[in-house]
Amino acid sequence: MESNLITAVFLPFALAFIMLGMGLSLTSNDFKNIFTYPKAMVVGLFCQLVLLPLLGFSLVLSFGLEGAMAVGVMIIACCPGGPTSNLITHLSKGDTALSISLTATSSLLTLITIPLFVNLSITYFGEEGSVSLPFISTVFRITGVTLVPVAIGMWLKNRYPILTQRADRPVRIASMVFFVLVVGGALYNEKNQIQEFFAMAGPVALLLNVLTFGLSLLLARTCMLSPRQQLAISIESGIQNGTLGIVIAATLLQNPTMAIPVVIYSLIMFVASILIVSLAGRIRKEGLVQVKG
Repeated sequence: MESNLITAVFLPFALAFIMLGMGLSLTSNDFKNIFTYPKAMVVGLFCQLVLLPLLGFSLVLSFGLEGAMAVGVMIIACCPGGPTSNLITHLSKGDTALSISLTATSSLLTLITIPLFVNLSITYFGEEGSVSLPFISTVFRITGVTLVPVAIGMWLKNRYPILTQRADRPVRIASMVFFVLVVGGALYNEKNQIQEFFAMAGPVALLLNVLTFGLSLLLARTCMLSPRQQLAISIESGIQNGTLGIVIAATLLQNPTMAIPVVIYSLIMFVASILIVSLAGRIRKEGLVQVKG
Protein backbone atom coordinates (compact mmCIF):
# COMPACT_ATOMS: atom_id res chain seq x y z
CA MET A 1 0.00 0.00 0.00
CA GLU A 2 2.97 2.29 0.41
CA SER A 3 4.04 1.76 -3.17
CA ASN A 4 3.17 4.63 -5.48
CA LEU A 5 2.48 2.14 -8.24
CA ILE A 6 -0.09 0.31 -6.12
CA THR A 7 -1.84 3.38 -4.73
CA ALA A 8 -1.65 5.43 -7.91
CA VAL A 9 -2.46 2.72 -10.46
CA PHE A 10 -3.71 -0.60 -9.09
CA LEU A 11 -6.21 0.70 -6.50
CA PRO A 12 -7.95 3.14 -8.88
CA PHE A 13 -7.93 0.50 -11.64
CA ALA A 14 -9.44 -2.11 -9.32
CA LEU A 15 -12.18 0.30 -8.23
CA ALA A 16 -12.88 1.36 -11.82
CA PHE A 17 -13.21 -2.29 -12.88
CA ILE A 18 -15.60 -3.03 -10.01
CA MET A 19 -17.71 0.00 -10.92
CA LEU A 20 -17.68 -1.05 -14.58
CA GLY A 21 -19.17 -4.33 -13.45
CA MET A 22 -21.86 -2.43 -11.57
CA GLY A 23 -22.65 -0.45 -14.70
CA LEU A 24 -23.28 -3.69 -16.57
CA SER A 25 -26.23 -4.31 -14.25
CA LEU A 26 -27.74 -0.82 -14.48
CA THR A 27 -30.25 0.76 -16.85
CA SER A 28 -31.70 4.25 -17.06
CA ASN A 29 -34.85 2.89 -15.40
CA ASP A 30 -32.88 2.42 -12.18
CA PHE A 31 -32.62 6.19 -11.88
CA LYS A 32 -36.31 6.60 -12.71
CA ASN A 33 -37.10 4.45 -9.68
CA ILE A 34 -36.40 7.57 -7.61
CA PHE A 35 -39.88 8.65 -8.62
CA THR A 36 -41.38 5.14 -8.61
CA TYR A 37 -40.45 4.50 -4.95
CA PRO A 38 -40.19 8.03 -3.51
CA LYS A 39 -40.72 7.13 0.16
CA ALA A 40 -38.42 4.11 0.04
CA MET A 41 -35.74 6.13 -1.76
CA VAL A 42 -35.91 8.96 0.80
CA VAL A 43 -35.68 6.53 3.72
CA GLY A 44 -32.82 4.61 2.10
CA LEU A 45 -30.82 7.71 1.24
CA PHE A 46 -31.39 9.13 4.73
CA CYS A 47 -30.04 5.94 6.31
CA GLN A 48 -26.99 5.90 4.06
CA LEU A 49 -26.09 9.58 3.82
CA VAL A 50 -27.20 10.87 7.23
CA LEU A 51 -27.74 8.03 9.73
CA LEU A 52 -24.52 6.15 8.92
CA PRO A 53 -22.16 9.17 9.22
CA LEU A 54 -23.90 10.25 12.44
CA LEU A 55 -23.50 6.77 13.90
CA GLY A 56 -19.85 6.71 12.85
CA PHE A 57 -19.16 10.10 14.42
CA SER A 58 -20.95 9.15 17.65
CA LEU A 59 -19.07 5.87 17.99
CA VAL A 60 -15.71 7.49 17.29
CA LEU A 61 -16.35 9.98 20.08
CA SER A 62 -17.68 7.30 22.44
CA PHE A 63 -14.62 5.09 21.99
CA GLY A 64 -12.16 7.99 22.04
CA LEU A 65 -10.59 7.30 18.65
CA GLU A 66 -8.35 10.05 17.31
CA GLY A 67 -6.31 10.94 14.27
CA ALA A 68 -6.05 8.55 11.34
CA MET A 69 -8.18 5.83 12.92
CA ALA A 70 -11.04 8.25 13.59
CA VAL A 71 -10.88 9.66 10.07
CA GLY A 72 -10.78 6.12 8.66
CA VAL A 73 -14.05 5.27 10.39
CA MET A 74 -15.63 8.41 8.98
CA ILE A 75 -14.39 7.57 5.48
CA ILE A 76 -16.22 4.23 5.40
CA ALA A 77 -19.26 5.85 6.99
CA CYS A 78 -19.37 8.38 4.15
CA CYS A 79 -19.00 5.87 1.31
CA PRO A 80 -22.01 4.88 -0.81
CA GLY A 81 -23.25 1.34 -1.19
CA GLY A 82 -21.40 -0.82 -3.67
CA PRO A 83 -22.20 -3.59 -6.13
CA THR A 84 -21.97 -6.15 -3.32
CA SER A 85 -25.05 -4.68 -1.64
CA ASN A 86 -27.05 -5.36 -4.81
CA LEU A 87 -25.87 -8.99 -4.87
CA ILE A 88 -26.65 -9.54 -1.17
CA THR A 89 -30.10 -7.99 -1.62
CA HIS A 90 -30.74 -10.32 -4.54
CA LEU A 91 -29.62 -13.39 -2.56
CA SER A 92 -31.79 -12.28 0.36
CA LYS A 93 -34.80 -11.86 -1.98
CA GLY A 94 -35.07 -8.21 -1.07
CA ASP A 95 -36.09 -5.46 -3.49
CA THR A 96 -33.15 -5.61 -5.88
CA ALA A 97 -34.47 -2.80 -8.10
CA LEU A 98 -34.62 -0.49 -5.08
CA SER A 99 -31.14 -1.56 -3.98
CA ILE A 100 -29.66 -0.82 -7.40
CA SER A 101 -31.43 2.55 -7.53
CA LEU A 102 -30.12 3.47 -4.08
CA THR A 103 -26.57 2.47 -5.06
CA ALA A 104 -26.72 4.51 -8.26
CA THR A 105 -28.22 7.58 -6.57
CA SER A 106 -25.98 7.52 -3.49
CA SER A 107 -22.92 7.16 -5.73
CA LEU A 108 -23.90 10.45 -7.36
CA LEU A 109 -24.65 12.28 -4.10
CA THR A 110 -21.49 11.15 -2.32
CA LEU A 111 -19.42 13.01 -4.89
CA ILE A 112 -20.41 16.02 -2.79
CA THR A 113 -20.71 14.52 0.69
CA ILE A 114 -17.43 12.57 0.74
CA PRO A 115 -15.00 15.52 0.35
CA LEU A 116 -17.20 17.63 2.64
CA PHE A 117 -17.50 15.13 5.51
CA VAL A 118 -13.98 13.72 5.23
CA ASN A 119 -12.39 17.18 5.32
CA LEU A 120 -14.51 18.09 8.33
CA SER A 121 -13.36 14.88 10.00
CA ILE A 122 -9.69 15.61 9.29
CA THR A 123 -10.09 19.07 10.79
CA TYR A 124 -12.10 17.92 13.82
CA PHE A 125 -9.96 14.94 14.77
CA GLY A 126 -6.71 16.80 14.21
CA GLU A 127 -4.89 14.40 11.92
CA GLU A 128 -1.65 16.36 11.90
CA GLY A 129 0.25 16.35 8.63
CA SER A 130 -2.57 14.75 6.66
CA VAL A 131 -3.51 16.28 3.35
CA SER A 132 -7.10 17.38 2.80
CA LEU A 133 -9.31 16.55 -0.14
CA PRO A 134 -9.48 19.51 -2.56
CA PHE A 135 -13.18 19.69 -3.33
CA ILE A 136 -13.23 20.15 -7.11
CA SER A 137 -10.32 17.84 -7.94
CA THR A 138 -11.69 15.17 -5.57
CA VAL A 139 -15.07 15.28 -7.28
CA PHE A 140 -13.39 14.80 -10.66
CA ARG A 141 -11.10 12.03 -9.45
CA ILE A 142 -13.89 10.08 -7.76
CA THR A 143 -16.05 10.62 -10.85
CA GLY A 144 -13.26 9.21 -13.01
CA VAL A 145 -13.00 5.95 -11.07
CA THR A 146 -16.70 5.49 -10.24
CA LEU A 147 -19.28 7.22 -12.42
CA VAL A 148 -17.32 7.10 -15.70
CA PRO A 149 -16.84 3.30 -15.52
CA VAL A 150 -20.50 2.92 -14.50
CA ALA A 151 -21.56 4.98 -17.52
CA ILE A 152 -19.33 2.88 -19.80
CA GLY A 153 -20.85 -0.29 -18.35
CA MET A 154 -24.39 1.02 -18.94
CA TRP A 155 -23.49 1.96 -22.52
CA LEU A 156 -22.02 -1.48 -23.16
CA LYS A 157 -25.12 -3.14 -21.75
CA ASN A 158 -27.35 -1.06 -24.01
CA ARG A 159 -25.14 -1.52 -27.08
CA TYR A 160 -24.19 -5.18 -26.64
CA PRO A 161 -26.86 -6.75 -24.40
CA ILE A 162 -26.09 -10.39 -25.21
CA LEU A 163 -22.35 -9.97 -24.79
CA THR A 164 -22.68 -8.11 -21.49
CA GLN A 165 -25.13 -10.70 -20.18
CA ARG A 166 -22.54 -13.40 -20.83
CA ALA A 167 -19.82 -11.28 -19.26
CA ASP A 168 -21.82 -10.51 -16.10
CA ARG A 169 -20.75 -13.55 -14.07
CA PRO A 170 -17.03 -13.44 -15.02
CA VAL A 171 -16.94 -9.70 -14.27
CA ARG A 172 -18.58 -10.26 -10.87
CA ILE A 173 -16.02 -12.94 -10.03
CA ALA A 174 -13.13 -10.75 -11.20
CA SER A 175 -14.51 -7.84 -9.16
CA MET A 176 -14.56 -9.99 -6.04
CA VAL A 177 -10.98 -11.08 -6.72
CA PHE A 178 -9.91 -7.45 -7.05
CA PHE A 179 -11.65 -6.59 -3.79
CA VAL A 180 -9.93 -9.45 -1.96
CA LEU A 181 -6.57 -8.32 -3.33
CA VAL A 182 -7.19 -4.73 -2.23
CA VAL A 183 -8.26 -5.74 1.28
CA GLY A 184 -5.47 -8.32 1.55
CA GLY A 185 -2.89 -5.77 0.43
CA ALA A 186 -4.05 -3.28 3.05
CA LEU A 187 -3.88 -5.92 5.79
CA TYR A 188 -0.42 -7.11 4.69
CA ASN A 189 0.93 -3.56 4.59
CA GLU A 190 0.03 -3.05 8.26
CA LYS A 191 0.76 -6.64 9.38
CA ASN A 192 3.08 -5.52 12.19
CA GLN A 193 0.37 -3.41 13.82
CA ILE A 194 -2.76 -5.21 12.68
CA GLN A 195 -3.62 -6.63 16.12
CA GLU A 196 -3.31 -3.21 17.69
CA PHE A 197 -5.45 -1.66 14.95
CA PHE A 198 -8.11 -4.37 15.31
CA ALA A 199 -8.22 -3.74 19.05
CA MET A 200 -8.68 -0.02 18.44
CA ALA A 201 -11.07 0.07 15.49
CA GLY A 202 -12.64 -3.40 15.58
CA PRO A 203 -15.31 -2.69 18.23
CA VAL A 204 -16.25 0.59 16.55
CA ALA A 205 -16.52 -1.04 13.12
CA LEU A 206 -18.57 -3.94 14.49
CA LEU A 207 -21.00 -1.68 16.34
CA LEU A 208 -21.26 0.66 13.36
CA ASN A 209 -22.20 -2.24 11.09
CA VAL A 210 -24.67 -3.85 13.52
CA LEU A 211 -26.35 -0.57 14.46
CA THR A 212 -26.62 0.52 10.83
CA PHE A 213 -28.26 -2.75 9.80
CA GLY A 214 -30.60 -2.71 12.79
CA LEU A 215 -31.61 0.96 12.90
CA SER A 216 -32.15 1.24 9.15
CA LEU A 217 -34.35 -1.87 9.24
CA LEU A 218 -36.28 -0.43 12.18
CA LEU A 219 -36.74 2.92 10.45
CA ALA A 220 -37.92 1.24 7.25
CA ARG A 221 -40.46 -0.78 9.26
CA THR A 222 -41.62 2.32 11.11
CA CYS A 223 -42.26 3.98 7.76
CA MET A 224 -44.43 0.99 6.79
CA LEU A 225 -42.38 -0.02 3.79
CA SER A 226 -42.78 -3.50 2.30
CA PRO A 227 -40.66 -6.33 3.76
CA ARG A 228 -38.58 -6.56 0.57
CA GLN A 229 -37.94 -2.80 0.68
CA GLN A 230 -36.97 -3.06 4.36
CA LEU A 231 -34.37 -5.68 3.53
CA ALA A 232 -33.00 -3.68 0.62
CA ILE A 233 -32.62 -0.52 2.71
CA SER A 234 -30.99 -2.34 5.62
CA ILE A 235 -28.50 -4.12 3.36
CA GLU A 236 -27.80 -1.02 1.28
CA SER A 237 -27.09 0.95 4.44
CA GLY A 238 -24.80 -1.65 6.00
CA ILE A 239 -22.83 -2.80 2.94
CA GLN A 240 -20.51 0.00 1.83
CA ASN A 241 -18.14 0.44 -1.09
CA GLY A 242 -15.02 -0.56 0.81
CA THR A 243 -12.78 -0.35 -2.24
CA LEU A 244 -13.70 3.31 -2.69
CA GLY A 245 -12.92 3.92 0.98
CA ILE A 246 -9.47 2.36 0.61
CA VAL A 247 -8.80 4.43 -2.52
CA ILE A 248 -9.75 7.62 -0.67
CA ALA A 249 -7.52 6.78 2.30
CA ALA A 250 -4.49 5.25 0.58
CA THR A 251 -4.52 7.04 -2.78
CA LEU A 252 -6.20 10.43 -2.39
CA LEU A 253 -5.12 11.11 1.21
CA GLN A 254 -1.95 8.98 0.96
CA ASN A 255 -2.47 7.66 4.49
CA PRO A 256 -2.61 3.83 4.58
CA THR A 257 -3.40 3.87 8.31
CA MET A 258 -6.75 5.50 7.52
CA ALA A 259 -7.54 2.51 5.33
CA ILE A 260 -7.39 0.07 8.27
CA PRO A 261 -10.84 0.89 9.74
CA VAL A 262 -12.21 0.66 6.19
CA VAL A 263 -10.67 -2.81 5.78
CA ILE A 264 -11.91 -3.98 9.19
CA TYR A 265 -15.43 -2.77 8.41
CA SER A 266 -15.30 -4.48 5.02
CA LEU A 267 -14.40 -7.80 6.63
CA ILE A 268 -17.15 -7.44 9.22
CA MET A 269 -19.80 -6.48 6.68
CA PHE A 270 -19.14 -9.62 4.65
CA VAL A 271 -19.63 -11.80 7.73
CA ALA A 272 -22.79 -9.82 8.47
CA SER A 273 -23.92 -10.37 4.88
CA ILE A 274 -23.84 -14.14 5.38
CA LEU A 275 -25.99 -13.76 8.48
CA ILE A 276 -28.39 -11.43 6.69
CA VAL A 277 -28.87 -13.90 3.84
CA SER A 278 -29.51 -16.73 6.29
CA LEU A 279 -31.99 -14.64 8.32
CA ALA A 280 -33.64 -12.95 5.34
CA GLY A 281 -36.71 -15.20 5.37
CA ARG A 282 -37.41 -14.43 9.00
CA ILE A 283 -36.87 -10.72 8.46
CA ARG A 284 -39.31 -10.72 5.54
CA LYS A 285 -41.88 -12.63 7.58
CA GLU A 286 -41.60 -10.30 10.58
CA GLY A 287 -41.66 -7.30 8.26
CA LEU A 288 -44.84 -8.58 6.63
CA VAL A 289 -46.51 -8.88 10.03
CA GLN A 290 -45.35 -5.36 10.89
CA VAL A 291 -46.75 -3.91 7.65
CA LYS A 292 -50.10 -5.70 8.09
CA GLY A 293 -50.31 -4.66 11.69
